Amino acid sequence: MPFLDYPLTELQAYRPDVREPADFDEFWAATLAEHSVKDPSSAISMTPSRSTLHVIDAWDVTFPGFGSQVIHARYTRPAAVTEQLPIIVEFVGYGGGRGLVEEHLTWAASGLAHLIVDTRGQGTRWSGGGDTGDTSDTDASGGGFMTRGIRSPHTYYYRRVFTDAAHALQIARLLPGVDPTRVIPTGGSQGGAITLAASALDGNVAGFMANVPFLCNFERAIGLTGAYPYQEIVDYLSVKRDDIDLVFNTLSYFDCVNFAKRIVAPGLFSVGLMDETTPPSTGFAARNWCRGETAMEVYPFNGHEGGGPYQVRKQIKWVRDLLGYAA
Repeated sequence: MPFLDYPLTELQAYRPDVREPADFDEFWAATLAEHSVKDPSSAISMTPSRSTLHVIDAWDVTFPGFGSQVIHARYTRPAAVTEQLPIIVEFVGYGGGRGLVEEHLTWAASGLAHLIVDTRGQGTRWSGGGDTGDTSDTDASGGGFMTRGIRSPHTYYYRRVFTDAAHALQIARLLPGVDPTRVIPTGGSQGGAITLAASALDGNVAGFMANVPFLCNFERAIGLTGAYPYQEIVDYLSVKRDDIDLVFNTLSYFDCVNFAKRIVAPGLFSVGLMDETTPPSTGFAARNWCRGETAMEVYPFNGHEGGGPYQVRKQIKWVRDLLGYAA
């Protein structure tokens, strides 16, 4: 695949003025107030997970998300460790789910607690799947999730997803054996976008890690790349020709560049310069608007896989350096 975006020197300085609604903060404050968890400590359900492992303990976790709908997650930690641990809260890429215990061992194996969270309505496209449904009344939409409820920010699919994610960080602090002051969300692609939104909405994370983040700088991404999932919106607008301004107004409430502007925590990003799914400039736009100290790992000859296992190694070191924690 070719380079499709600006040269690296321009990307490093790229800080676009994305569309931001005047009531962005009020919209999200009202959303979180309307869908708050009334009694978080009693809202968590934990049951031991089915597992073939002996050195990692695992539990299936449920908690209430948007509209009090049950969200499924999985909590893992090193077996027989009783001290309070930092926790990595992981959000999943487009179409995936929390999967099986055996799929997600890195963080518990590195000595940390880990919570991996389903994305509502997703979990049947790859990996071991997910278990969380999505219930809502919306207008007609295209295939996938990008246009569900897109005619209004109040009905848009990612309003529910981002609220679930904010709840997940709140719930993570209450899990047994977790140090509530050391919560770090992470994810790649869609999971990276959810990480940015949750970090901003929560406002109290110790740090965050966003790999090749999706849902950033919509008005550049849509049409720059012909890859899905962004292409779902192109398909929709090719039919709903009168909805262009309405759609981009809705998306402005969910543009993760606008969330990045509100993040003060330290962060670690990654980008692949040949990424046709989330164009490099869109990830740089989010990183360059963050208010905290951030680093960007650049993989010049990689696409949407970004750094893969190389980035995982860098993330482990980054977390340990950030927290002063050695497993």
